[in-house]
Amino acid sequence: MINATQNPHVKKARKYHQKKYRHKDKRCLIEGFHLLEEARRKDCLETVFLLEPHPEYPTANLISETVMKHLTDSKNPPPAAAVAIIPETQTTGKQVLILEHIQDPGNVGTLIRSALAFGFDTIISDESADFFSPKVLRSTQGAVFHLQLHHMTVATFKQKNPAHTLIGTALSSEASAPRKIPTPYALILGNEGAGLKTETLNHLDHTVMIPMRTIDSLNVGVAGSILMYVLTAPAYK
Repeated sequence: MINATQNPHVKKARKYHQKKYRHKDKRCLIEGFHLLEEARRKDCLETVFLLEPHPEYPTANLISETVMKHLTDSKNPPPAAAVAIIPETQTTGKQVLILEHIQDPGNVGTLIRSALAFGFDTIISDESADFFSPKVLRSTQGAVFHLQLHHMTVATFKQKNPAHTLIGTALSSEASAPRKIPTPYALILGNEGAGLKTETLNHLDHTVMIPMRTIDSLNVGVAGSILMYVLTAPAYK
């Protein structure tokens, strides 16, 4: 049983609350048995910490509740935490979601989860909240381990993937209701307050707007999920 917060395994794992160490070591800190199982399914699980012994994790480090609170920065510590390897991604699929300057971890996590649910295979971050921050990871419920993840600007994506149709949202007279289009394509979602950048709007092949009755905007997590469903809906009939 590890009772010291200064234990070297605990100190190393706790570093992954910081983005610079996650990117340097290609490691992240995950919490809860569900995330541990999703990471294990992808062969990404490394050092495991448990409050109590568990038959699925016979080599785990047993730690005290005090140490788990320190490790996870949580008032109500989870029963399990672990260091997981951040998967390497080499390819870009045919159904891509690009997140441009989306800063709220909950929104990013929701969109990652919806992307997996609706058949998207690749997510691009253009200066959005870190995919592997603890808050984003909790929101994804493990979906983050099952997608191709990249970091690049919209302009770079367009240059590298000229065959992809670019779809984005805008409050514009030229915007149409979303509809299914042939793959490959990329759906681009913008910042919570500012929306898509002007230069990004200039790159779009299709501009879409969700028809609404009594309000003029939706949370980006909700709007993005609706758009992804519409783009893929016929496949679910």
